[in-house]
Amino acid sequence: MKEAVTAPATPPPPPAPGADRYLALDFANSLLTNPGGEVDLLGTPESASRWLAERELAPADGRLYEPCTDRLRALRGPVRALLAARVDALVPPWQALAAVNAALTEAPSAALLGWDEERGLHRTPAHPSEEILAHALAVLAADAADLLTGPDAELLAACGSPPCTRFLLRTHGARHWCSTRCGDRVRAARAYAKRTQAKAAAKSAQHP
Repeated sequence: MKEAVTAPATPPPPPAPGADRYLALDFANSLLTNPGGEVDLLGTPESASRWLAERELAPADGRLYEPCTDRLRALRGPVRALLAARVDALVPPWQALAAVNAALTEAPSAALLGWDEERGLHRTPAHPSEEILAHALAVLAADAADLLTGPDAELLAACGSPPCTRFLLRTHGARHWCSTRCGDRVRAARAYAKRTQAKAAAKSAQHP
């Protein structure tokens, strides 16, 4: 089995259609598969911190540690499972529902009251990095819930260009791939199949 790599050999494709409107879609697609194997954009604490900061889910100078990065990736699987169930019109896995609901209720509602000589009494999170992560998880979970229960859920699709595993919102009825790169791969595969069939037919005609 191929292992996911954290740094793609080639640049990842641009965000899938709809990822600019739904962070949850972008989040689900942070684990992507290309002909060279799996690429995990959240594969390290550094890349996960950068991913959150670029989407304004964490401060630019914030840093996740490995346990928090594991928790972030742990939510991605359930979000992907729920998107896949919606696309395939299947009953959503209860474990995925439970994980998303847990993230929705995990964000702290209030900071604690603290004191030190420099600042005196002040409000402070129990653990800054954990609070940042809890907020990010809650935002991503809420966005997934909004997507899955809103009108755009009807537009959800899985990319139809193997081995890609990304999700997208269809921009028109015929759109079934997430990027020009994937569309080109589909067209190339169709052209190859057509040429192969033509050659087979010609050979059969020569040797009935």
